[in-house]
Amino acid sequence: MGQEQSTFISEDTPPQNLSERSLAAVADFIKSGRARRIVVMTGAGISTAAGIPDFRSPETGLYANLAALNLPEPEAVFDLAFFQQNPRPFYALARELYPGARYRPTVSHAFLALLARKNLLHVLFTQNIDCLERAAGVPPDRIIEAHGSFATQRCIDCREPFADDAKMRESVERGEVPRCERVVGRDEDETDGIGGKEQDEERRCGGLVKPDIVFFGEALPKAFFERSGAVQEADLVLVMGTSLQVHPFAGLPNMAEEEVPRVLFNLERVGSFGTRADDVMVLGDCDAGVRKLADALGWRDELEKAWRELVGDEEAERQLQGAAKRLAALHDEVGKLAEEVEEALHIDEKEGDQEVVKESQKGQDRDASAAGSAEQTEESVKGEAGSNTNLPDAEPRPEEKGSPSRNNNSASQDSTEQGEKTDGADKAKETAA
Repeated sequence: MGQEQSTFISEDTPPQNLSERSLAAVADFIKSGRARRIVVMTGAGISTAAGIPDFRSPETGLYANLAALNLPEPEAVFDLAFFQQNPRPFYALARELYPGARYRPTVSHAFLALLARKNLLHVLFTQNIDCLERAAGVPPDRIIEAHGSFATQRCIDCREPFADDAKMRESVERGEVPRCERVVGRDEDETDGIGGKEQDEERRCGGLVKPDIVFFGEALPKAFFERSGAVQEADLVLVMGTSLQVHPFAGLPNMAEEEVPRVLFNLERVGSFGTRADDVMVLGDCDAGVRKLADALGWRDELEKAWRELVGDEEAERQLQGAAKRLAALHDEVGKLAEEVEEALHIDEKEGDQEVVKESQKGQDRDASAAGSAEQTEESVKGEAGSNTNLPDAEPRPEEKGSPSRNNNSASQDSTEQGEKTDGADKAKETAA
């Protein structure tokens, strides 16, 4: 099993199996026949173009749209205890997401089906519950739905599968909650009051039926753990449209052998990508990245034709226009972010300049204050000296002797006292003469 490294590889580190870290090199690797067991891992990003909203966007996410149902919290819609008490909010969501009701496969889904038709798809692990991989034509036995899906359903009490798919779809479309129809017994015979017997009535389970979607607190499907070893058999790994934040799914890419090329199609780098020599990252819109790989493989025309036949020209054009809008919105977001960063830098520069000016002004104020204090001290000394020479020949007043006010001017006051004593002595000599 490959081990996740803690540091990114250097650009100077050569790949082990690819000629270079690029989509062109990945395409060459596939066309050479060296990639016969491709393992794919997908998330919500491959269904974006289909129009399926994510869960947590503040205004457009599914959780936000469920606010009108007075849930204790949005996540309660996937809480089993809450479902047992009130299944209607979940079935309101199911009506929105149910396969075939509204959403159609994207070109990324069509690419996965193309891999399967070319017998290159070993296993597809998906976090999605929308069943669009199945709708695109990927064989069910190649799909591991890690978080379950709407493909099957069962009773939450007796665990009996609810096999009538048509009835399940009809219930969802009407917004009704289906109930388990398994027969669990018969009521005892009763007389009809005139000597006859009423027909026996079957007692049915009547438990709530829930699609096999993994709710909070439920274990992942056994198939996920039983087939996760397929990652170690891969000779190429494709990761598409997932944040790789939810475990144990997030650990799947690290299970590939160290030398196996891994390709990421996503808006940003995730997981351990960039830590192995044969990691290739195609950052941006998932469908756009898939089309680039199809171009490099020479499959683009085949892919687009198969996709349009699957969804129809009108839906294809709608998805393409949506992709253009998302790209424009992404560019706007990047431009806005750049402007904010630039503005922040300018603000920092202005604040820095202002601080320099303030510090300079403070320095000048301190120098001016020091110079002014020196001049005042000098003038004060001169003034005191001049006034002391005109003092009368009397002794200092008693309150001036030992006065605390002398502490800062003791030198000038001592010289004054000495001058008074000298003047008195001279006058005494004149009187004696």
